[in-house]
Amino acid sequence: MGINLSKGQKINLTKEVPGLKEAIIGLGWDTNKYSGGYDFDLDASAFLVGSNGKVNNDLDFIFYNNLEHSSKSVIHTGDNRTGEGEGDDEAIIIDFSKVPENIEKIAISVTIYDAETRSQNFGQVTNAFARLVNKETGEEVLRYDLTEDFSIETALVFCEIYRNNGEWKFSAVGSGFQGGLASLCKNYGLEV
Repeated sequence: MGINLSKGQKINLTKEVPGLKEAIIGLGWDTNKYSGGYDFDLDASAFLVGSNGKVNNDLDFIFYNNLEHSSKSVIHTGDNRTGEGEGDDEAIIIDFSKVPENIEKIAISVTIYDAETRSQNFGQVTNAFARLVNKETGEEVLRYDLTEDFSIETALVFCEIYRNNGEWKFSAVGSGFQGGLASLCKNYGLEV
């Protein structure tokens, strides 16, 4: 059983899991019964950012249309359009040995596809979580259950994995955005 984190908590992955080479960031959620006529399609993504808090270019944004970073350090395992079933709905794999030196942080986010048209928001999403699994052993290292009620937000930064003094750390962020994916991209320096 891994460590359970609350919003704002951080953990030093280098010290807690010595020798961690690759991590799977599993993301999961359920949706409330909703009679709006549309299914929910939540999408995980990763922003690889430099010291200025922005991506260097479009290729540093990993999502359903760009599943793999050119360095092979961050790989999205694919889009799940229904979120049905138990366990992780989408996953992102991080190979720490391949993360380019100019990348200081990997922000893991989830957005609701076409949220404005479908009148959907994270207030209609339940049991959302992010967990970090040691890919080599299959052991769940930590889990962050999102407990806040985001009634108007359509995009969330779940967590950040960042480099600090040569060590990798995990931060449970839980920060919501209005404006969906476009708003999130703008936050990280991308034009949509």
